[in-house]
Amino acid sequence: MGDRVGIGALIHDLRRAHSWSQSQLADRLCRHADHATVTREDISRWENGHRCPGAFWLTHLAAVLEVPHAVMQTADVERRTFLTATAATVIAPMVSSDLVLHGFTAALRGRYPDLDDWEARTDAYGRDYMSAGAAEIQRRLSGDLLVLQQQMETPGAWQVAAKLATLYGKTIPGSDGAAAIHWYRTAAEAADRSGNNDTRVWVRGRAAIALGYEGASLPVAQRFADEAMAISDRPSLGRLNAVMGGAHAAVLRGDRSTALTLLNEGRRLHDRIGSHEQTSDYAVPAWRMGVFTSLLAARLGDESAAMAAQDTALSTLPDSLPRFRTHLELHRGLMLARSGDTAGGLAYAENAMSQLPSEKHSLTLRLLVSEIAAAA
Repeated sequence: MGDRVGIGALIHDLRRAHSWSQSQLADRLCRHADHATVTREDISRWENGHRCPGAFWLTHLAAVLEVPHAVMQTADVERRTFLTATAATVIAPMVSSDLVLHGFTAALRGRYPDLDDWEARTDAYGRDYMSAGAAEIQRRLSGDLLVLQQQMETPGAWQVAAKLATLYGKTIPGSDGAAAIHWYRTAAEAADRSGNNDTRVWVRGRAAIALGYEGASLPVAQRFADEAMAISDRPSLGRLNAVMGGAHAAVLRGDRSTALTLLNEGRRLHDRIGSHEQTSDYAVPAWRMGVFTSLLAARLGDESAAMAAQDTALSTLPDSLPRFRTHLELHRGLMLARSGDTAGGLAYAENAMSQLPSEKHSLTLRLLVSEIAAAA
């Protein structure tokens, strides 16, 4: 039953990431399979875990949902196969062979880092992510994840894996979010294996704010936010991320009341547990809360709140993080576009992007420019 539930949840999330109904997915599968028959009811049974698709339909599901067949067969996370199938979705063959050699060499030499080493590496990745390009972080993480998967024998290792998998999901290019969602779900399952509620909440909350801020895969963002808040009501950075991710998902659905309620809760949480650490992806200092709030206010059309949040962010944002200054500039471009100056807003955003070195252009920034263009 476990495999059925894992595969069903994966099919559900990827279908929602494409914004397809169950009937639409069934239609696409029939066309791809040369009009072999599958119905909406079949999709429902798969997603609910009542039936598992056979090899024939797994192949066509993998193609239509744009994931490798291997991923569809390994939805349940096992110790020795952790992340292996997913890694193949984003690593080019030549690069992959280098990374496999890296992991194989570590196994032969028996030189695996201990848990203290892994925790130190995790902290370093959190800091480096803030200033390094996604491609660089992805390349380094890929090698470490291939080594780490050989050590998945303790709750502490699962906690490390969950955080690193979440970070990896944020480095994946592509606007549909399907591959990133699979990584976030894998990270959530790894966190569950750790048995640590703080990690379980943090992983889901980080996925929620990543997707909600990007305006991508809103049903999945909301699901992660809801799961995080249901696990524990203890004030934590994970819960803060979940609350703010839920707020962004709500405003993009047109639910202003819920967005404002969650924003107020997020502010109260941040007053209690905001981070002193300034330059880590695992932290939410005042400037980062300002970035979250600035975009939310811009989406709400509240210019005064957006400007106040931007002032807060700029007053403490480290000079070493120019990418986040670009975020704030794009929020201003969005406000211009939403206020009626459509051409000016888009021009403002494009100019802001041109001031940032291209290797620091993240998927999130590109999605914000697309949002501004759509508003225009």
